[in-house]
Amino acid sequence: MARIIFTKLTKRGLSSRTRDNQMGLRLKFNLVLLLVFAIGLGVTALISYDLLHRNARDEVMRNAGVMMEAALSMRSYTNTQIRPLIPYSDEVFHPQSVPAYSATEIMTSLRKKYADYSYKEATLNPTNPRNKAVEWETDIVNVFRNEPERSEISGTRDTPTGQSLYLARPLQIKDKACLGCHTTAAEAPPAMVKIYGPNNGYGWKHMEVIGAQVVSVPMALPIRNANRAFYTFMISLSAVFLTLFIILNVMMSLLIVRPIRRMSAAADKISTGDMDIAEFSENGKDEVSILGKSFNRMRRSLAKAIEMIDKA
Repeated sequence: MARIIFTKLTKRGLSSRTRDNQMGLRLKFNLVLLLVFAIGLGVTALISYDLLHRNARDEVMRNAGVMMEAALSMRSYTNTQIRPLIPYSDEVFHPQSVPAYSATEIMTSLRKKYADYSYKEATLNPTNPRNKAVEWETDIVNVFRNEPERSEISGTRDTPTGQSLYLARPLQIKDKACLGCHTTAAEAPPAMVKIYGPNNGYGWKHMEVIGAQVVSVPMALPIRNANRAFYTFMISLSAVFLTLFIILNVMMSLLIVRPIRRMSAAADKISTGDMDIAEFSENGKDEVSILGKSFNRMRRSLAKAIEMIDKA
């Protein structure tokens, strides 16, 4: 009689609740794991994307800085090494002796291989018409003229081939010798006036900002490389998570779910009055082993209690 009463009391409770809890354990674990991964992946994506694109911009800026320093070196070389060998005269004017001309020519040769790279000495009132500043370059020059403390301006702009980063530095008349060619047409070398005319490139003043050196470097390739690195990193990170997800699920199945399932099955048998089940291993000190020990004690206690009631 005691065994029948015990069976009725426990069959609807212990067995069903244990099974329901056990069946939902893996799902809860996976939902928490997926949530943690989603948050981690999102934060990692934001940080890595910003970092990679910032590095791409820094790389472009370094390239622009190298081009700017190369142009300055060309100007310096022309001014100190070439110009003394080809002095100005009334009969012949060699534009190759002009620093701005030589720097522009060499950079133009560079564009034969790197078409998207450019260098220009954008001037408001240039002697050579090809140096005439366009609208956006004029804005940069005016910033330098209005803010004498500014030594450099950089930014990005859209071009037909994609985004391009520009680096600009002011062109200021610091050498009074330059005014010999640019004060008035009457004072300029006649040979130069004959080539470029009497209307452009005159009226310059000492320490006046007359233009800006502008270097433009394309951002398309560094951005593509940054995006490729970003996608590769995120795919690799997802693959690592997937691998960990599988490993953790296998370990959870072996170390937690399977032992709990065995205990649930044992509890189900006990709830029907079947006490003839093998005890669980009591080796180990983890939570599952402790639970097994407690389950064994509970089973033995129930068996003794039922035996004592039957005898009574």
